[in-house]
Amino acid sequence: MEFRDVVRRRRMVRAYDPRPMEPAVLDRMLEHAVRSPSAGFSQGWAFLRLDTPHDVARFWQATSPDPEASNPWLDGMRTAPAVIVPLSHKDAYLDRYAEPDKGWTDRDEARWPVPYWHCDTAMASLLILLTAVDEGVGACFFGVPPTRHDAFRAEFSVPAGYTPVGAITVGYLPERDGVPGSSKRRSRRSVEEVVHRGDFRS
Repeated sequence: MEFRDVVRRRRMVRAYDPRPMEPAVLDRMLEHAVRSPSAGFSQGWAFLRLDTPHDVARFWQATSPDPEASNPWLDGMRTAPAVIVPLSHKDAYLDRYAEPDKGWTDRDEARWPVPYWHCDTAMASLLILLTAVDEGVGACFFGVPPTRHDAFRAEFSVPAGYTPVGAITVGYLPERDGVPGSSKRRSRRSVEEVVHRGDFRS
């Protein structure tokens, strides 16, 4: 598939055919994720791959504020046979930029204009989403509630220094993606609306 077609076809899929994912497809998603750019080539990320019914069920149990609750969005997302959780690792960046070639003599977080550990992990996540399109499968990036981070870490033995920037459901496309959501009622903003030349004009 041409790259421009991959970009044009990318969308968030919120319901899936429940058949198991082919492991090689998930392999390629993660192989592409680690090709993402990172500040100082810090590569301060990790990816938790959950691709068995047991592990996926553990994820929803640990991250859902009310695991027994039912709603169209959650019911659709829970049909995904695989979940990938991208994790950022701040310490990898603070350590990297305290090395001699970077010129900083400490690990002061205040030096960073934005938290690049999150930015870089988000860029790696986008490569997973784009790979899904290229593979002909569906994916959706969504947030893990901060109040559930500790439960998530405990369930999967994730060290405290790693932060889930979100999670990505992955699965084969259903016959019809009919899960309701506000995004289906919104149109994509045009380039003219969001690109500002020279000066920022609303």
